[in-house]
Amino acid sequence: MSGTGAAVPGGGLLVVGEVVTDVVVRHAAQPRRGTDTPARITTLPGGAGANVACWAARSGCREVRLLARAGADAADWHRDALRRAGVDALLRVDEEAPTGTVVALVDSSAERTFLTDSGAVLRLSPADWSSSLLDGAARLHLSGYLLFGATSRATALLALREARRRGVPVSVDPASAGFLAALGGAAFLDLVEGIDLLLPNADEARELTGLPDPADAAAKLSRHVERVAVTLGGRGVLLASGGAVTARVPAGAVRVPVDSTGAGDAFTGGFLAALVAGAAVLPAAEAGCRAGAEAVSTVGGRPV
Repeated sequence: MSGTGAAVPGGGLLVVGEVVTDVVVRHAAQPRRGTDTPARITTLPGGAGANVACWAARSGCREVRLLARAGADAADWHRDALRRAGVDALLRVDEEAPTGTVVALVDSSAERTFLTDSGAVLRLSPADWSSSLLDGAARLHLSGYLLFGATSRATALLALREARRRGVPVSVDPASAGFLAALGGAAFLDLVEGIDLLLPNADEARELTGLPDPADAAAKLSRHVERVAVTLGGRGVLLASGGAVTARVPAGAVRVPVDSTGAGDAFTGGFLAALVAGAAVLPAAEAGCRAGAEAVSTVGGRPV
């Protein structure tokens, strides 16, 4: 595994993750049980892996590929949206399970709560993978959602092993504090031990380590993987390696916060695009923060 934190300039990014249909519900008032609450509701293409891929393309990565599984009900819609965003969509179509769906409840502070139906996401299988997908890839990014289901976990680990064999750096986004709690932090860390880059948010870092302070959690996690970037929302990002915090990167300036859905994915996409272009870790994290600030100013998890 690469110890530089940066890829050879000119390569591509392969994302193995998910597409989902996002139903974004923005409500100013607290939802009232048993009756109506006014809201603005938008249906958009989403999914952590797909969002990362789109933000990487938006941030200048010239070749971005996404491997994911979608139901026949919405595969064409998702494929078209990804292609318009500059992503080579390698979608495996599932004839039995529908496309995953997430209802994102977004309150007046732009904070979001997710209701998740994984649908076809966790059915991504080893048969969907080919080692040739890594041809020309300077980095591999895995969505941690895949590690929460047996079939998709086997696929993600197959990709991880092949990347290691080829010396391709690997990053992982833990994806969900709730799902991490069910799997167990120690089990998750065993799966990703020694990867190049781990990208949890503060809640996920806490769930992985049991430590309430994000800096302590980042330092501890960096003993399991080469580098850690813990996103802190409006407080920026903590970088850690070798068991210590190495930098604190401020968040990008946000015009008007609208929806925090996908802000972490935007950071990851911007960060990875900069690494693929040959940037060092600190300026790459700054690029990620700029993408995250842009994401908070729009509805949904994709660039507009």
